[in-house]
Amino acid sequence: MIFFYRIFINLILLFSPFIILIRLIKKKEDFKRYREKFGFFTKNRSKGKLIWFHGASVGEFQSIVPLLEKLEKSKKISQILITSNTLSSSKIISKIKLKKITHQFFPIDNYLIVKKFIKYWRPSIALFIDSEIWPNMIFKLSEEKIPTILLNARITKRSFMRWIKLKNFSKLIFNKFNLCLSSNKETVSFLKKLGAKNIKYFGNLKYSQSENEKIEIDDQTIKFISKKTVWCASSTHNTEEKFVGFVHNKLKKKYKNLLTIIIPRHINRNEQIKNELLDLGLKIHMHEPKTKIHKDTDIYLVNSFGKTKSFYSILKNVFLGGSLINHGGQNPLEAVRYNCNILHGPHVSNFNEIYKFLSNKKISKKIDNVNQTVNILDKLFNSKKPQKNIKLKVNMIGQSILKKNIHEINLILNKI
Repeated sequence: MIFFYRIFINLILLFSPFIILIRLIKKKEDFKRYREKFGFFTKNRSKGKLIWFHGASVGEFQSIVPLLEKLEKSKKISQILITSNTLSSSKIISKIKLKKITHQFFPIDNYLIVKKFIKYWRPSIALFIDSEIWPNMIFKLSEEKIPTILLNARITKRSFMRWIKLKNFSKLIFNKFNLCLSSNKETVSFLKKLGAKNIKYFGNLKYSQSENEKIEIDDQTIKFISKKTVWCASSTHNTEEKFVGFVHNKLKKKYKNLLTIIIPRHINRNEQIKNELLDLGLKIHMHEPKTKIHKDTDIYLVNSFGKTKSFYSILKNVFLGGSLINHGGQNPLEAVRYNCNILHGPHVSNFNEIYKFLSNKKISKKIDNVNQTVNILDKLFNSKKPQKNIKLKVNMIGQSILKKNIHEINLILNKI
C-alpha cells in the first residue's frame, strides 16, 4: 500500500506547480514562502534540542498555545519548530510572541522532500496534533529513531472507518508512534484497533488556557455594542451565515436595536458572506476599528484573524458554527471562559465530550431551525438569571490535562 501511496504523492508533486499557482491567485498561499513546501527553508535551525509540532490549521494550534508557553520556559529546549499547512494558521502562529518559536509550512509528503526536511531540522522529538497523519514523514522519523507523538489525538468515526479498510497499512503507520495522547475516550478505542501501541487519555488540551491572552478591541466598538441587543455567530461555515441572517430578520421585529456579530471560520469568504446578507436586506459593517459604525448596522462582520476572544469578552450569547452542517462543530471552550451562553447545531461530533459537559452544566443549547433559535435567543435576551460562572472549573480541568501532557513529553525528552 505504501508503494501506491508514494506513486499518488509523486503525481501530486508533478502537478503541484499548477496547484500552487491557483492557490496563489486565490491568496491561499504566501507568495514569499510557498517554496517551504518543496523543502526550501526560510529560517535557520538553532543549536541544541529542537522540539517540533505539526498541525493542519488554526484550531490545532490554539489548543496547544498553553503547552508552548510552558515549553518556552524549558532550559532543555533551544528551539520550537511549528509547521502547518494553511496561510491562516501561519498568521495565527505569528501572533504567538514566544522567542523560541519558528514557523515553516509543512513539506509535501514526498520521500525525498521529507528526507531533506528531517536532515535540515533534526528534531529531537516530533508531535503531530489531532489527526495529522503523513505516512512518508512518519516512516522516515521512525527510520531515524526520532520519538514521535500523536498529541491531543482525535479520530472521528468517519475517519476510523476509512483507516480500518486499510487495516494492515494503518497498523504499519500507527504503531510507529511512540506515544498517543488521546483527546477523548472514543479515540482511545479507535487507536487500539488501528494498531497504536502506547495510548494514554488525560482529556482534551482545548480545556487549557493561555497565560498571555490579550483583549484587543477598540473603545468605539465596545461603546457601540454596549448600546445594542447583541449576539454572536462564531466560526461559521458556508450556508450558516444565511441562517444567521434569517434569525436576525425575525428577531429584529421585536428588538429594533438588534446587532448580530458574525466571525466566519474562513475570512477569505467575507465578500461572499456580505453579498448573501445584503440580499436579505441587511446592513453590513466590516470590522474596521477606525471606521465609524452606522447606527442602523444589522450585521457586524469580523474580517481579521485573532479577534474572537476579544468579542467573547463583551458578549453573553454565542452560536458556534460548523454545527448546522455536517462538519462536526467548533470548539466552544473559548467562549465558555468568558461566561457566554452557547448555542450549537446538531453536528458536534468533533467535540462530543465537551458539549456533553456543557449541556450537563446547562451552559449550551442545541438548535435545529430558525424559529427555535429565535425563541431561545429571545429568552436569553430577557433572562434575569445571573450567568453561570464555570470559568474556574474549566481552567482547573485544563491545568490538570496540561500538566499530565507536559510530564509525558518530558519523560521522552529526558531520555534523549
